[in-house]
Amino acid sequence: MKYYFCLTTYMKEIQMSNDQTNANAEHEENQAVENIETAEQSNEEQQVEEVVENDEIAQLQAQIAQLQTEVKQAKEGQARANAESYNFQKRMEQETDKAKKYALQKFAKELLEVADNFERAIDSAEKSGAEGAVVEGLHLTHKSLMTALDRNGVKVVDPMGEKFNPDLHEAVGICDAEKDVVGVVFQKGYTLNGRSIRPAMVQVGA
Repeated sequence: MKYYFCLTTYMKEIQMSNDQTNANAEHEENQAVENIETAEQSNEEQQVEEVVENDEIAQLQAQIAQLQTEVKQAKEGQARANAESYNFQKRMEQETDKAKKYALQKFAKELLEVADNFERAIDSAEKSGAEGAVVEGLHLTHKSLMTALDRNGVKVVDPMGEKFNPDLHEAVGICDAEKDVVGVVFQKGYTLNGRSIRPAMVQVGA
């Protein structure tokens, strides 16, 4: 009887020990599973964070590239605008300068007829034997007119003996002179600031 009691007690202790062992094992297993799930969840969260972070970096890089492009375009646009403004200013200066130079062209051409008339009057007075005072007065008036014209850029073209220049001379016949050399001047020419406003009427040697 005593032996049976001891055996029963021993068996209960073994059972309790096994139960405790099983409980511990189950707890450890549950803990391991929980740790694995926690690790997997943490890994997933980390992956999500990395994806989000990579997306943000990509977006920032795209924004930087766009801003750089806009800055480059703005600089190029400004450079073009500056160049156009500079060219426009130069063109305006050239046009203004040209307008100043040739603004008197029409008026000057009308005065050339007056100069021609004075020269014809002087020639006629000298040939007809007019009084010296009259001839001298004509000369002085003609000289004053030519001085005023010269002061305003009008120059006389009297090409007698010079090589024919189609930009300044107009040939109206052939004469006994060296080839391409002006032998006769029928009418003087004039330039305004270097630009012909009336060609000289000449005869040229052939």
